[in-house]
Amino acid sequence: MYSKWGRIVEAEKVFRGMPNKDIVSWNAMLSGYTQEGTYGLEAISAFIEMVSEGMKLDHVSFTGAISACGHERNLELGRQIHSLTIRSGYGMHVSVCNVLISMYSKCEVVQDAQLVFKFMIDWNVVSWTTMLSIKEDDAMSLFNEMRRNEVYPNDVTFVGLIHAIATNNLVQEGQMVHGFCIKTSFLSELNVANSFITTYAKSESMKDSRKVFGELDHREIVSWNALISGYAQNGMSQEALQSFLSAIMESQPDQYTFGSVLNAVGAAESISLRHGQRCHSYLIKLGMNTDPIVSGALLDMYAKRGSICESERVFGEISERSQVAWTAIISAHARHGDYESVMSLFKEMERKDVKPDSITFLSVLTACGRKGMVDMGREIFYSMVEKHIIEPAAEHYSCMVDMLGRSGRLKEAEDFVAQIPGGPGLSVLQSLLGACRIHGNVEMGMRVANALMEMEPEESGSYVLMSNLYAEKEQWGKVAKIRKEMRDRRVTKEVGFSWADVGDINDSLSLHGFSSDDKSHPQYEEIYKMAEWIGTEMKFLERGRQNSCKI
Repeated sequence: MYSKWGRIVEAEKVFRGMPNKDIVSWNAMLSGYTQEGTYGLEAISAFIEMVSEGMKLDHVSFTGAISACGHERNLELGRQIHSLTIRSGYGMHVSVCNVLISMYSKCEVVQDAQLVFKFMIDWNVVSWTTMLSIKEDDAMSLFNEMRRNEVYPNDVTFVGLIHAIATNNLVQEGQMVHGFCIKTSFLSELNVANSFITTYAKSESMKDSRKVFGELDHREIVSWNALISGYAQNGMSQEALQSFLSAIMESQPDQYTFGSVLNAVGAAESISLRHGQRCHSYLIKLGMNTDPIVSGALLDMYAKRGSICESERVFGEISERSQVAWTAIISAHARHGDYESVMSLFKEMERKDVKPDSITFLSVLTACGRKGMVDMGREIFYSMVEKHIIEPAAEHYSCMVDMLGRSGRLKEAEDFVAQIPGGPGLSVLQSLLGACRIHGNVEMGMRVANALMEMEPEESGSYVLMSNLYAEKEQWGKVAKIRKEMRDRRVTKEVGFSWADVGDINDSLSLHGFSSDDKSHPQYEEIYKMAEWIGTEMKFLERGRQNSCKI
């Protein structure tokens, strides 16, 4: 009874006080340990004690022990118990085989998991579902084979299948499975519906994601989280905030709810920072402001919106600083070009044995690049690759190229680009082209621009950078040629927007956005007059400053 309720300490007291323990009581204690997931070592010790006392083991005993080996990633002991199951006549029992498949998968020995599955004489829904979650690249064919074998799927099967579809970006297959779930009423299962909301969001189909959400009979916070996170991931920050405000009217938000909405506020210039501050106040009231996920999101939001002091205050309030918190504060200072603080924090992070991840290194490299610390940046990059065994992403390569380019080492930057495995991506070449413009290297700029235009012929950035490079060299004929090429290819430069925070927080979720020569605001005439007056005043003040310097 106690073990089923997760009250392991009470269960142990009762168990140890029993004068006679049979296989049922041993198995109950063993199952209690394994179902909690955090008592793997205790479960293994109990199993070893059972063996040493000569207990006649059954499939329940083996299932519990093998499950514990999976939790603890103890492959060697798992293999030994596997051998014991065969000698005891339970090697082909379906429950034992299912947990063996799971154990080998957790220990990252997928081939052994496949062999167990292959030689089973009987498969149930757990067998197929476990195998399907392991072999995500082959999930659809396994699902079809499962149906041919007349094994009926359950909701867990579909959750695993939908995850595999999202991972492999199988849009058509996803729609087929969606239709199957509607026909078989599995879409009414909340975990299945939530999986579809997440999957459609990952494939940038927020319309479908919202449709699934809207058809739910009952919505829990997990469903809201999937929707809010989807909006945030797809850059739909207004919708993410609107959904958050609706969610807190229906459900109790958790750390994932706040993590997603804070990411949305941080990423959107069109949303007032006061909404993020309002979330922060709410978090303090709920006592969730020091949660690792939440504190990291708060740090990041304040940093992205230019409030580095608030980021530092949040960091200072965290008693146990996780990797997420360290990375967030380092990223905050890197975003503000504070090289000294970045390096100081990074060294302190290493002293406290907190392992940096790829995002941490990206922030440190960014800070090195902006400060012009090329040798230190190179040292950090190779430390990431060789010491920490982190494979560089396109962003890391782009950062290195930008660092070398800013310092005028264009040839070195070009050589570095040539050594990138699989060739450079768009961001890497754009960094190199930007460096060519800064240092006026037309010859290299032409080579890089041509490569970019071949890679992404409709991306305006390459044309604009090259046009600016020619303009600075006063090669107006070539500027005109590039602009004509843009017109011929129908490439348009993306309009840049600025944002002004106006009005009360309750008036609108958004700030007012405007671009050059914008006349969309109803008071644009007064705005232009004020802008002209400010410009005149600035010129007057500048002349006064220059005259005072001459005196």
